[in-house]
Amino acid sequence: MDVPSAAVVLLAFALLTCLFMSNLSEHQVRLVKSSYAKKYDSIVFPRYVSHPAKVQNSTVQRWGVNLRNLQPHKQVEDLTDAPRDDQCAMALENRFDCARDRALSKTECEDRGCCYAPVPDTGGPPWCFYPRLYSGYKMGPLTPTLRGHAATLVRANPSYLPRDITTLRLEVMEETAGRLHLTLKDPSSQRYEVKLPVGKPRSNGNTQDPLYAIEFQPDPFGFIVRRQSNGRVIMNTTVAPLLFADQYLQLSTTLASSLVSGLGEHYTPLLLDTNWTSLTLWNRDMAPHGNANLYGSHPFYIVQEEDGLAHGVFLLNSNAMEVTLQPTPALTWVTVGGILDLYVFMGPDPQSVVRQYLQVIGYPMMPPYWSLGFHLCRWGYTTTNATRMVAQHMHNANFPLDVQWNDLDYADKRRVFTFDPQRFGDLPEMVEEFHQRGMKYILILDPGISSTSPPGTYPPFDDGLKRDVFIKNATGQTLIGRVWPGQTAFPDFTNLETRRWWEDCIRAFHAKVPVDGLWIDMNEPASFVQGSVEGCPDSDLENPPYTPAEVVGGQLNSGTLCMSAQQRLSTHYNLHNVYGLTEASATHSALVKVRGKRPFVLSRSSFSGIGRFSGVWTGDVRSNWEQLRYSIPAVLQFSLFGVPLVGADICGFEGDTTEELCVRWMQLGAFYPFMRNHNDRLNAPQEPYVFGQQAQEAMRSALNLRYSLLPFLYTLFCHAHTSADTVARPLFMEFPTDPNCQAIDRQFLWGNSLLISPVLEQGAVELSAYLPQGTWYSLHNGQPFYSKGQYLLLPAPLDTINIHVREGHIIPQQEPALTTTASRRNPFVLTVALSSAGWAFGDLFWDDGDSLGTIETGNYCYVIFIAGQSQVVSDPLKLNGALDGLVLGGLRVFGVPSPPRSVLANGEKVWDFTYYTDTKALTVTSLALPMSKVFTVQWTL
Repeated sequence: MDVPSAAVVLLAFALLTCLFMSNLSEHQVRLVKSSYAKKYDSIVFPRYVSHPAKVQNSTVQRWGVNLRNLQPHKQVEDLTDAPRDDQCAMALENRFDCARDRALSKTECEDRGCCYAPVPDTGGPPWCFYPRLYSGYKMGPLTPTLRGHAATLVRANPSYLPRDITTLRLEVMEETAGRLHLTLKDPSSQRYEVKLPVGKPRSNGNTQDPLYAIEFQPDPFGFIVRRQSNGRVIMNTTVAPLLFADQYLQLSTTLASSLVSGLGEHYTPLLLDTNWTSLTLWNRDMAPHGNANLYGSHPFYIVQEEDGLAHGVFLLNSNAMEVTLQPTPALTWVTVGGILDLYVFMGPDPQSVVRQYLQVIGYPMMPPYWSLGFHLCRWGYTTTNATRMVAQHMHNANFPLDVQWNDLDYADKRRVFTFDPQRFGDLPEMVEEFHQRGMKYILILDPGISSTSPPGTYPPFDDGLKRDVFIKNATGQTLIGRVWPGQTAFPDFTNLETRRWWEDCIRAFHAKVPVDGLWIDMNEPASFVQGSVEGCPDSDLENPPYTPAEVVGGQLNSGTLCMSAQQRLSTHYNLHNVYGLTEASATHSALVKVRGKRPFVLSRSSFSGIGRFSGVWTGDVRSNWEQLRYSIPAVLQFSLFGVPLVGADICGFEGDTTEELCVRWMQLGAFYPFMRNHNDRLNAPQEPYVFGQQAQEAMRSALNLRYSLLPFLYTLFCHAHTSADTVARPLFMEFPTDPNCQAIDRQFLWGNSLLISPVLEQGAVELSAYLPQGTWYSLHNGQPFYSKGQYLLLPAPLDTINIHVREGHIIPQQEPALTTTASRRNPFVLTVALSSAGWAFGDLFWDDGDSLGTIETGNYCYVIFIAGQSQVVSDPLKLNGALDGLVLGGLRVFGVPSPPRSVLANGEKVWDFTYYTDTKALTVTSLALPMSKVFTVQWTL
């Protein structure tokens, strides 16, 4: 048979469309046209006429966010009886899956009231999808509440889900001008709700002139959030039905663009793929690789809106979750419990979005200064003497090293809170030796507590049983899993008594081994048996009606505890994803009380808000070039999640590294906010000193560069702690209107002024790097690059990492040393990158680096530096003595247009200065200007 041409098919379609529309009212014509619209940032809403409802009370009228109902025209409702083909005719990218829970036949799909239309691409659009109008909840009138407004949603007919919840309560809260908060919950039954350990979210107190407008579609229920300034649709949930059952909650929304980042922790680029991609959020002991749920869950995303604006959305829910992205662009949240607790952050710029998010989850901790130095660890330092030798080799080879670590090798029979009496019998003495050398010491601490030691021989378990601190199984007995020491019990950190017991265990161990920080691993929590050594009961918690498709192992209890396990706050089904967060909080608190100093905690498992208590590393990365490259978006994602103290295991954890790979990884790792080389016991050694002299020199250069920049990095962490700024920063956050920066994740910034462009390919000796518009100076020698916003080919031999300083900024540096204890006593150097107008600005935060609450108590120094009119001036805004005895020893000024005739420091002539005509850089040395006093360095041209 002849296949009709495309033109004939289109003509027939057009005639049918005209015939159909001729029988519709004006409103219905507008409805049909809008339903074919592919963009949701227009004024037309899908299926419904956009006109305000009559406001029912004065409170709504003065609310100021265009709170209104999208009332369906009566004739529009008749479209529910339209032919099925009309209901199901839609572009493939606009299909929303109606068979997410299981594969359905055509009959089963249509029994759900959904459309069935197979497509060849099995990995793309769903075959069974919702029609244009699908029965759902009907919204009642909005009424004022103490926190905002509320409405009741009622479903007349149950959905296809088991244990459907037919009545919901919607609450809408205008919390700040940039933050909108909505919750959907069952008003008749208490369900688990995540309570972050933050207290009340921070508020700027300003709810005037909100950046958003929200509108509601009553039947079927949905809402639309717009940007007030330009009318752009930020969220539109009317495109697919809201579903809310006991173990299945679903909410879909359009996206303002396809430029989406977040939704970690996954092995992805910085920009997520919106071409039918599913991401599972369920914490799992899983080495980073694609299409898998990894160690952490962060149900937050940020969208770049293509014109420099940005917004973010956070679903505060800790249950197992799947997020599907589709090319509409649109997104569907599915979670297997809890409530829908949704925050919308309106920015309007990317950094403001992150700040608004952190106002909810908590600002990050202020790390101790020493923790920003170099850390060295291996599973395989099998004795104290082996550990000592590593540190000594590093010192002998002149490699900076601040923190020596031990993995589980130290523990007696792999039991935490013990140390092996033969191999690590003098562990306390070794730690004191490190301290005398200005170093710190950290060891691993797993949550699994061995349960097989003879009674009375292992106090952590014996005391834990007496104090009832362990997670229980469904029958109320201590749940036993299996980790490194064998059978283990797991502390329930939602129990206040457990936190006290944990502190007591840490205090008792610290009295013997004065560790400086703790590394909490295996805290997803991981177990080597499924559920428990006795299995798990056959229940809906263990086998829910729906499990996210990408869950590694196929079941929620794979590699972890039973979902029916009982914790003080709720079942593990609800609390699994926050286990690491609760342990980090308890460990942070214990270290504060035990040491009386600023705590250092490093956690593998994570959830939103963990940055308040802990740093994070990216897990068991492999020693290969791809994992090196993907470590950058991993670090940047955590920066968006409010975890600035983050890094990957330098040179890789699993597998053997190569010399070239390790050099390049050390160069990149020198600019991870958290820098640690960590290696598995079965692999070839990868300490810096084991390589050839050329490689060692390159690594040493990278380490010394990092140590020279620690005052700048520490100041960035101060801003992160006090203002929720990012430390390692994606380019799009600093240059949101530059479309070339939207997807860049092979380069990144420190703050707003240092651009890091590492080599990420084997054998490369040059690098194509993007420089945003403006003047950028090589940090190495001040060579200027005048960029119009373009890629430049830069030389990158093995001993080089390209770092550029942005014009208009001043970078405080310090002469490096082998430890931060020593480097903090060295002279400072200022690197001044002048703008085209001859100006620059910088600042320095300084305290003792280790005490608690220095910012809160004002026990710190803060100095600003201003360059202009051929001079650099310091202005100490706050002093507490921490800078006493420290001096400015030198100055580098980039962008000086001509050779200076003279240089003056505090009015006195300086003889030691050099001007480089090729780079237009001025270097001044042999200064000794007190940092605690105002100083001026000027040059005459």
